Amino acid sequence: MTTELMIPTMAEMAAQGKEPEILFWVGCAGSFDERAQKITRDICKILQHVGISFAVLGTEESCTGDPAKRAGNEFLFQMQAMMNIQVLDGYNIKKIVTGCPHCFNTIRNEYPGLGGNYEVIHHSQLIQQLIDEGKLKAEGGESFKGRKITFHDPCYLGRGNNIYEAPRKALEILDAELVEMKRCKSNGLCCGAGGAQMFKEPEPGRKDINDERMLDVIEAKADVIASGCPFCMTMLTDGVKHMEKEQEIKVLDIAELTVRANGL
Repeated sequence: MTTELMIPTMAEMAAQGKEPEILFWVGCAGSFDERAQKITRDICKILQHVGISFAVLGTEESCTGDPAKRAGNEFLFQMQAMMNIQVLDGYNIKKIVTGCPHCFNTIRNEYPGLGGNYEVIHHSQLIQQLIDEGKLKAEGGESFKGRKITFHDPCYLGRGNNIYEAPRKALEILDAELVEMKRCKSNGLCCGAGGAQMFKEPEPGRKDINDERMLDVIEAKADVIASGCPFCMTMLTDGVKHMEKEQEIKVLDIAELTVRANGL
């Protein structure tokens, strides 16, 4: 049980003979990256605010195996996946929400081939559903009126799974002006993290890909970049640091924007 938000683990709920409505798959970044941990907390705040019963795996959660698979190590991926499926099935998990498009894509599309069949949703989809149900409203919190917000489409959420509208609908209640970058949706520009640019220098004669993405932000005249991926968050934040107008542009996850707007 975490001390700050009192979030139960699956083991604790099982010991009480309970099954949560949703398992929150935190992911490696959401667990260990200091910036992504803030997003993890805000997703939990939203779930608690609307009264959804949920739990986390805690120390029983392992990497989905996505990095291993993308690097070409299919054997390691299948080992990691099978261990996770064994844990998930042991708790009779049916529905999973995750804040990471990489985890989302892997569990949703790769695990079924190994026997792991679950309903998997990205947190932007959950937020959009809660708004449609009237459970989330931008009331009593920070006002974004007069701000220009643009959404950066994560590759595994957009092109990988054709999810474009849910994150944008989740932003519509903010009473801000939503502006699109010239490269968006199916024509979106990768932040570079998924292509390993997060860990290496750019090729000779090329600028950092996240710096190139900042040119799109400047052209759209946005002062808030909305993200839905912890890796995009890192790349976009680094890109903003290289801009002259660093103090004027903020990078925030959809969960963070939702929490601020609702005063949670």
